Amino acid sequence: MIGGGTGSFIGPVHRMAAAMDGMIELVSGAFSSNPENSLNSGRQLGLPDERIYSHWEEMISIESKLSKDKRPDFICIVTPNFLHYRPALEALKAGFEVVCDKPLTITVEEALELEKIVKRDKRIFCLTHNYTGYPMVKKAREITQNGELGTIRKVVVEYLQGWLSDKVEESGNKQAEWRADPKKAGMAGCMADIGTHAFQLTEYITGKKIIRLFSQLSSLVEGRQLDDDGNVIINLEEGIKGTLIASQVALGEENNLRIRVYGSEGSLLWEQMNPNNLLIRWKDKPYEVYRTATGFESIGKIANAHSRIPAGHPEGFIEAFANLYRNFALAVHAIRDGKEIDPSYDFPGIEDGVRGMKFLEAVVKSSVNDRWTDI
Repeated sequence: MIGGGTGSFIGPVHRMAAAMDGMIELVSGAFSSNPENSLNSGRQLGLPDERIYSHWEEMISIESKLSKDKRPDFICIVTPNFLHYRPALEALKAGFEVVCDKPLTITVEEALELEKIVKRDKRIFCLTHNYTGYPMVKKAREITQNGELGTIRKVVVEYLQGWLSDKVEESGNKQAEWRADPKKAGMAGCMADIGTHAFQLTEYITGKKIIRLFSQLSSLVEGRQLDDDGNVIINLEEGIKGTLIASQVALGEENNLRIRVYGSEGSLLWEQMNPNNLLIRWKDKPYEVYRTATGFESIGKIANAHSRIPAGHPEGFIEAFANLYRNFALAVHAIRDGKEIDPSYDFPGIEDGVRGMKFLEAVVKSSVNDRWTDI
């Protein structure tokens, strides 16, 4: 693991998720740019001192030379945005598979370079857009793409948070500090942090690409350099229209990600804060509510395969993350055993990362130029 030391939010999430199925073990790490913090973090996680590193470059160099029984199978990158590209690049060059937090990089050019290497060397790459791991998101994708909703006409997706309603980046909040810094977060703030989730979820469920957009990015908290609020009109393939809203200054909101897909025969609604429910509204019959882990045949093989605990227990953030890690591990095993990867156990990959960066570039360009922009 690169990053994820003491004080990290996302590092422990990755470790819990990776460990959930007993298929993945943490064996080494460079957990912080502070050598003392990295050492203490590794010790707390039970690693021997010789597998704890003060810098990620040192870790990749040494770990790549270990014997086959000790050499890591993959590198997990859980650093701020600006530290995704180079660790991923060097890990791929050293022959490792890679799991990386989103967004993939801070420029489209960097993303394309990683994609080139992944495809050339046939590496397995997972980008942790974890919301695709929810069982009811799998069901929403199935219903939408098999035509049950009829012709898709409109998509409305939003991700609303309120935690940046005040300038907390100036009061010692580490998570806010780097997200508000263009040198660390990249070309966008809110849109890079949570807007990319809304974008990826839209393309994942519909199976259609967003091809054109018109955006308005705002920094509503005075003095903030990057956007903390954004509104985007989106056009998808096949004439589908939609809107994408992302905000981190929607006071009172927690992690309110939700998506609505409207077709000619029906529509659906999924909400991350009520993840076990998928609401379907039909043109000519009563509403239906699909529920996670109920086991009914109508829930579908794929959604049931991504359910982990008995019905009625909320399956949440960690479980969705764990589904990505399990599916990634299954893919690694399949390739090494000379077998086909089962598409039922999917996970976001390098293509999703490139798409996300092209989306961010288009959103920023559209907002600056005040005009429609193609992706």
